[in-house]
Amino acid sequence: MVRALVVADEVDERLWTDAVRAYSVDLVIGAGDLPYAYLEFLANTLDKPCVFVPGNHDPDLSGFTRYGGLSMKDGFPTTWPGPMGGINADAGVVDIAGLRVAGLGGSIRYNDGPNQWTQAQQARRARKVVRTAERRRRRDGRGVDVLLTHAPPLGLGDRDDPPHRGFECLHRTIDALRPPWLLHGHIHPHGEQMPDRVAGVTRLRNVVGHQVMEFA
Repeated sequence: MVRALVVADEVDERLWTDAVRAYSVDLVIGAGDLPYAYLEFLANTLDKPCVFVPGNHDPDLSGFTRYGGLSMKDGFPTTWPGPMGGINADAGVVDIAGLRVAGLGGSIRYNDGPNQWTQAQQARRARKVVRTAERRRRRDGRGVDVLLTHAPPLGLGDRDDPPHRGFECLHRTIDALRPPWLLHGHIHPHGEQMPDRVAGVTRLRNVVGHQVMEFA
């Protein structure tokens, strides 16, 4: 059983103190639109690994690589703007703390900000994730435990206004990966009850704010 502190979109100031040490977890999971310093603090204070995807209000993390312990971009050493020690799962598949996490960050494109994708662009990224997950499955027989996204699938917990519409391709991604969980942020409840939704074998949860979850 893996216990994770799952966070997205809304900072809980009570957690940005030593009070977070009361949480007994194996992993920190971030679903986007949080200060990277917040994720870094949670992971460092709990002394646990952190996996995340960026949201549409987060800095652009594309193009960064690691070489010889240095962060590189365009062939030159540079400072990575993400949380130190955090693993960006966007458009990839990550094995961490006993879980296999596939990631698709960002939201639907609605202006020229970073981490925004058209339906077609996100669909191409999703196909890459599925191919990577399938190669991993053929190699070791393990499937994806968590599909971590910032925005939800179209029609499953999204909104009608353009910035908060979901991605159509996530339905096909769920069908292909069949993860037990899809975790997303982006849609602020504003006091509304946000029940889990189900798509096939996958349970979808809006994780805006914070919660502790257990994964078998």
